[in-house]
Amino acid sequence: MKITDSVLRSFRVARTFRENSQKVNCVDYSPNGESAISSSDDDSIVLYDCQEGKPIRTLYSKKYGVDLIRYTHGDANTVVYSSNKLDDTIRYLSLTDNKYIRYFPGHTDRVVALSMSPVDDTFISGSLDMTIRLWDLRSQNCQGLTNPLGKPVCSYDPEGLIFAAGVDSEAIKLYDLRSFDKGPFASFETLFSRVCEWTGLKFSRDGKQILISTNGGAIRILDAFNGSVLHTFSGYNNSKGISLEACFTPDSDFVMIGSEDGRVHVWSTESGMKIAVLDGKHSGPINTLQFNPKYMTFASACSNMAFWLPCVGD
Repeated sequence: MKITDSVLRSFRVARTFRENSQKVNCVDYSPNGESAISSSDDDSIVLYDCQEGKPIRTLYSKKYGVDLIRYTHGDANTVVYSSNKLDDTIRYLSLTDNKYIRYFPGHTDRVVALSMSPVDDTFISGSLDMTIRLWDLRSQNCQGLTNPLGKPVCSYDPEGLIFAAGVDSEAIKLYDLRSFDKGPFASFETLFSRVCEWTGLKFSRDGKQILISTNGGAIRILDAFNGSVLHTFSGYNNSKGISLEACFTPDSDFVMIGSEDGRVHVWSTESGMKIAVLDGKHSGPINTLQFNPKYMTFASACSNMAFWLPCVGD
């Protein structure tokens, strides 16, 4: 089944789960698309079976809190996540026995970006301490560090060869992983017409576009090779400066974002036109939104978690 305008317009909430007492701050799908995991401000980690369409386990990180949860490369049984309470150490957790495998200390302020390599056991983290650190799951020691001279959000490209850093909400810097200590090999500035902070950075799966999420009422996609602005998308509600997550569909042809009023807005990356507004009947702002990498479903969350399916034939 191909993702088209009409298929996206047909999406409806198939199931809603009320497992959390506070907002869900992050959702991630396993690489095979068969499970999903959420982290919440109520310190819980909820594991979902996507084929059964139900939550299967809840774990807690009461002492440290939990944010930016990510499945590790090619493994649906382990995750890494950042803390939002006690310290700024990143934790590597086995979901099978609920035990920490390793800790990654080093950041001295809150971690605001975490990106797993799509090809190996490395990952990068960006922090309010103004550094980006490179890690390897097999060692607690930081494998490398760069000071991009500003608050960074960062992400690997789909081939795991480079990473992009959005710095101080005004510039994107591209680094080669084999020589990132030499500094960025490319840099482009892009300023939004209204004042906002960049809250996230993602590559499209084809590697040709970079998506900038913000805490304002606009998101933007850039050409990943020359930094030119392809489209700026707005017209969704975000009056309170909330960090709303946007995402690409797996075919790179559409961009989606949740809004303050619980709706999901969808645009075509080719034409730049808005093609759908979907009502998720969320009770609060949609903080996090993720399309499944393998199956025709996506997840959106406020304090409730909604899984969506297309209703073709409606």
